[in-house]
Amino acid sequence: MNHNKKALLAIFGASLLFIGSCQQGPKKDEPTEPTPEKVSPPEGIISLEESKSLYDNYTRNRVAMIEQFETEQNPDEKFIPARFTAFTYADMKQYMAYVEQEAEAAGVEVASLRLYFANYPNKPDFPDGKKVVHPRQNSIFIVPTTMMDGKEYGFYIAADGKAKPIKDVVGSPEDGGMQEANTSKASMVPALFQNGDRSLNLNHGGSGPPPYTDF
Repeated sequence: MNHNKKALLAIFGASLLFIGSCQQGPKKDEPTEPTPEKVSPPEGIISLEESKSLYDNYTRNRVAMIEQFETEQNPDEKFIPARFTAFTYADMKQYMAYVEQEAEAAGVEVASLRLYFANYPNKPDFPDGKKVVHPRQNSIFIVPTTMMDGKEYGFYIAADGKAKPIKDVVGSPEDGGMQEANTSKASMVPALFQNGDRSLNLNHGGSGPPPYTDF
């Protein structure tokens, strides 16, 4: 009798396990995060030695000339030439995302980013009202480009949402821009932004004269 009870209990237990396994169904694999693809360095990466060499070349061939010129213009003021312009990493990521967004909305692709050499005015404020932190210092500003009619142009977004060449508004006649006199072109610059046109040019980064450099 006891033997029969044990056999019945064993059969009953096995039945419960079988029913439970049928209800649970096959176990699904847990989703795994895809492994990010490793990014290869771009061809333009240079060594630390070459970086130092380029920095020293600028020191020898440009810094003294800038100091001499600025001393002649302002003999009573010591002038320290800028050695770099810096933008925060977060600002650059936002800028790239903004340029891509505006270019996509205009139906064009960004071909490159041009870094134009520039010089800050000897004034307390920029035309947009922002303070000039380092008057007369050299700087850069960034201009995105796109291909138009087989040529590469820096572009802005016009009020109609289309990408148009910057030189058609403020370019010099020698560069194939507007043919009006400089005074006429200058008078049109404020209207560029009053009519809903949008510039994609980036400036107002931080600048650093020595000794705050990496080299």
